[in-house]
Amino acid sequence: MSSSSYTADGPVLGQRRRYVFGPAGQVRTGREFAAKVLLDWGLACDELFDEDVRLIVSELVSNACLHGGGPRELVLVLADRSVRIEVLDAGEGVPEPRSPHRTSRPGGHGLHIVGRLSTAWGVLRAPGAKAVWAEVALPDTP
Repeated sequence: MSSSSYTADGPVLGQRRRYVFGPAGQVRTGREFAAKVLLDWGLACDELFDEDVRLIVSELVSNACLHGGGPRELVLVLADRSVRIEVLDAGEGVPEPRSPHRTSRPGGHGLHIVGRLSTAWGVLRAPGAKAVWAEVALPDTP
């Protein structure tokens, strides 16, 4: 895929969309925001890509709700070959996949799902805040 796939007739590379969370409905509103951004960027036409992005948003926002004191912001960035998803919270801990991962056990699958659906993920820390991020490869274009 060339970087020119998403320029003149599509979204401009480097676009950044930000959503500041309110007090309730964070997972649902995060998914809705991501779906709208992908639609605005013309990327909602690939159902699998759209579902992967929304699922990663759900997992990262849920993780912030459970372990980070609640999500503060959701940021989506259109890069050359991917969409970067960032969820910011005020939590102190750094998320790590539960190990050993047992698919038969309820719960604890979020970061394994993020790892499977993304090309990369990680954590950025700053005083009083952190951002858990994941990158999802853009779908191939005809």
